[in-house]
Amino acid sequence: MTAVRPRLLAGPPAADGPEPYPDHLARLGALPPVRDAGLLLNELDGSGLLGRGGAGFPVGRKWRTVAERAATADRPGGARLLVNGAEGEPLSAKDRVLMSARPHLVLDGALLAARVVGASEVVLYVGERHASARAALLGALRDRAVDLSVPVRLVDAPDRYVAGEESAAVQFVNEGDARPTIVPPRPFERGIGGRPTLVQNVESLAHAALIARFGAGWYREAGRADTPGTALITLTGGPRSGVWEIELGASLGEVADLAGLEHGAIQAVLLGGYFGGWSRGTDVDRLSLDPERLRAADRAFGCGVVSLLGRDDCGVRATAGIVDYMAGESAAQCGPCVFGLRAIADAMGRIAALTPLGDDLPRIERWTAQLAGRGACRHPDGAAGLMTSAMRAFPEEFTLHVQSRRCSRPAARPDALGRVA
Repeated sequence: MTAVRPRLLAGPPAADGPEPYPDHLARLGALPPVRDAGLLLNELDGSGLLGRGGAGFPVGRKWRTVAERAATADRPGGARLLVNGAEGEPLSAKDRVLMSARPHLVLDGALLAARVVGASEVVLYVGERHASARAALLGALRDRAVDLSVPVRLVDAPDRYVAGEESAAVQFVNEGDARPTIVPPRPFERGIGGRPTLVQNVESLAHAALIARFGAGWYREAGRADTPGTALITLTGGPRSGVWEIELGASLGEVADLAGLEHGAIQAVLLGGYFGGWSRGTDVDRLSLDPERLRAADRAFGCGVVSLLGRDDCGVRATAGIVDYMAGESAAQCGPCVFGLRAIADAMGRIAALTPLGDDLPRIERWTAQLAGRGACRHPDGAAGLMTSAMRAFPEEFTLHVQSRRCSRPAARPDALGRVA
């Protein structure tokens, strides 16, 4: 059995560039008209589609909430839709690959969502460094300009980790400041231009466009465990690193096979990216890449990052680099990020460099326990979760670094987890 199940990436190879509009229509047919928004919302509910931006919130419920809020708003003007293609997670490339290769499928999903929630404007929020994705979407908009039922504009998302958080995205569109907002209202209550706003990841929208064509039953034909469907993942750390579309519920071992890495060569796996957590290599053959089962096991599918750490690479060094990055990418709005994250990053840096202070490790453990849930946004929660998972995944290595001031891993690569170009 193979983990690969192309749906979003069915058709021409992604490396060929944007699928032309006539080819897109010939392959999938026109997007069905929305004659009854309620029926389509029921299909989305029935499909079990979860958001692919990281939080895994049910897509149908999210659309329904915004539609109801817009319908009962105290002033006219409709809702807004923000198509989130910021993809600031350093290890993720799946959104930019999707936008670059299937821009019309993303636009289909955006136009579909706009009709369902009653949006009077669509904002394509795309990472400023994702040049091929931006070019593909702009070309797609030109190709179908006469068919657009709602105004669409493209906004360059800043190259910051927190810029993709939904309230930060709305804040940037409104005020030019890509920092998460500290207090309610949330975007679905008052977002772009003060209107109820649906913020949806590009992969989620592309899946919705396929469900509108083929139905909830078709969508649920894929998926081996509790969560139906397929998902894009960014796989790094092996000779065949890249973006793959897998059937949800496939085993982590099958995905490791895609990377071309022997299971015995895997020391650990980072699941969910920098906001995710570490699992030991011994878990490879028992873990199912199913969001619900991972959540029950205190792990996260997140944005679909699967990064393999080899036997010769140091998990302590890799974690120190991530935490240092997270501290530098904070919104700098509150103490837990400004002081707590930086203190943890500095202590981790000393441990990784084999120059720890005597109380660095117990202080990290204490600070990590105190950090979770205390920030203005969830940024420090992600760093705290990552640190907790690292101390569970690499206990022997932490002990060596702190007590013996040595590292058992011969490789000292600055980026052991790799990247997808």
